[in-house]
Amino acid sequence: MSTEFGTKFEIVCDILDRYERDPNSLIAILQEIQAAYSYLPEDVLTYVATALEITPGSVFGVATFYSHFTLEPKGKHVIKVCDGTACHVKKSGDIIKALESELGLNENKNTTDDLMFTLEVVACVGACGIAPVVVVNEDVYNTMDVEKTKSLIEKIREEEAANV
Repeated sequence: MSTEFGTKFEIVCDILDRYERDPNSLIAILQEIQAAYSYLPEDVLTYVATALEITPGSVFGVATFYSHFTLEPKGKHVIKVCDGTACHVKKSGDIIKALESELGLNENKNTTDDLMFTLEVVACVGACGIAPVVVVNEDVYNTMDVEKTKSLIEKIREEEAANV
């Protein structure tokens, strides 16, 4: 019988072993750990530092320097709302407010308690011609408005409920 703690570190040990516990592979190791957990748990980062025989500060420094790493748990569905100039002019701010209201989020809390949704406001997704744009995980939704966005969230919730 594995405890959650034991299982967590078994996965990390497997990743470390694949990279032969080489400190020069730290970024690749952290990428795989984040892929496994959707974020980088603090206790795992400390363990990685010990396993690689480097300082915890070195590991945390890399984890906080690169923007694609996150130290906070993310939801199953990461919603990115573009708020670049083209999207902003076409009222992406209204979409952001509607999502915050619908999901019970705000600028200080961007992930729902059930870890179903994470809301991120991004500067630009490079799709100005189809603004405003909402990206859910890897799926791009164009010419969005508040109603389309609420419908999208409802559709995701329905699909999740059906998969339970």
